Amino acid sequence: MARVRYIGAEPVTVPELGSREVQPDEMVEVPDERFGGYVCQTSAWEPIEEPRDWAWPKTDEFDEPGQEAQPAAAPEPEPKTALKKTTPAAKAAASKEG
Repeated sequence: MARVRYIGAEPVTVPELGSREVQPDEMVEVPDERFGGYVCQTSAWEPIEEPRDWAWPKTDEFDEPGQEAQPAAAPEPEPKTALKKTTPAAKAAASKEG
């Protein structure tokens, strides 16, 4: 079992822990396979004891030594379409039918 600490401001009920109410600054044990689901909520939970075989996921595909992240390419600007000039006479002609 892994351990996490609840760092939220108000007590919460955790259905996964048998609908137990967890108080702020309380440490609880969670199933190893659910550890990541808690610690990814960084505003509510912090890791205390990781599962034995836990490996933190990489946050960037360029975490390998010697590789540098390249900035994302700027999106292509949308083509500007020519606006038709509308004169009062053209508006009147377009709105009349028959």
